[in-house]
Amino acid sequence: MTGDSSVGIIGGGLAGLAAARTLGKLGHRAVVFDKGRGPGGRSASRRAAPFAFDHGAQYFTARDPDFRRSLEKWLENGVVSRWDGRLVSLRAGRSRPVRGGTERFVGVPQMNALAKFLASDVEVHCRTRVGSIEHATTGWKLFGEDGGELGEFARLVIAMPPAQAAALIGDQSPLGRRAAAIRMRPCWAVLLGLAEPYGVAFDGAFCEASALSWVCRDSSKPGRPSAEAWVLHASAEWTEEHLDEPPEIIADTLPRELERLTGMPLPRVLNRDAHHWRFAQPDSEREAGVPVDRDRGLVLAGDAYSGGRIEGAYLSGVAAARSLVG
Repeated sequence: MTGDSSVGIIGGGLAGLAAARTLGKLGHRAVVFDKGRGPGGRSASRRAAPFAFDHGAQYFTARDPDFRRSLEKWLENGVVSRWDGRLVSLRAGRSRPVRGGTERFVGVPQMNALAKFLASDVEVHCRTRVGSIEHATTGWKLFGEDGGELGEFARLVIAMPPAQAAALIGDQSPLGRRAAAIRMRPCWAVLLGLAEPYGVAFDGAFCEASALSWVCRDSSKPGRPSAEAWVLHASAEWTEEHLDEPPEIIADTLPRELERLTGMPLPRVLNRDAHHWRFAQPDSEREAGVPVDRDRGLVLAGDAYSGGRIEGAYLSGVAAARSLVG
């Protein structure tokens, strides 16, 4: 895996996949390493028959012209679709419609469909955790957790949450300090499968003055099973206060908060689960541009450097690839 055109990419989320595809188009060999069972990062989905849940990213928007051009291709290939869910702002039994004008899109049949599509012509090694990296005159060497060598690359893209990137880089580049300065906030997610439809007049709600920040009827999204599936996201503040709570406690507490907000009891719960996202959202907007160390051939990518959205993650990966190889 050596050669002047070889690029190693650590992280198989949308940023890493976008970087790999861009590098391929520019004539460079890119190899992606991801610790998960499949690519996608927080564009994650889970099935618990007959229910399907998008327990990470819920939808995405498309504002940038370049991103919209990519979106048109994905729409043509049927891997994404527009979602016209009924959205409200919700506060203690009172709701008001969210003003229209914003188009929202989702992966089909699940949010991770877009990541699978982007990975279809990329060399991706899943279930492969990079334990350490080493910079030498010839480029970068990557090692697994067991110390075994994973490959040597002329350049390197790190598309991981900043705290993990900083630990991996250490003092081998000033980018380690830059990544360490970025704080990512956590999020508890609860997945509910219900015996019958929940009788509220909305499909998604931005929650105010609550432990919850967002709730969504995932079964309202195109291409999903009809079985009534809901995803509840806790606020960053509440999550930080309950980081050490067992998942079963979280999975019991947040549905009760939804009932308080709506003033309506939930139907019988057939499936109940909780997932903790340690690095869900950057705590502030970042300056435009990707962090790059041209002397060492190293660049950072991800939504942490671009506002925390799917669109930002994808564009960050594209920009990282272009900045790395000129």
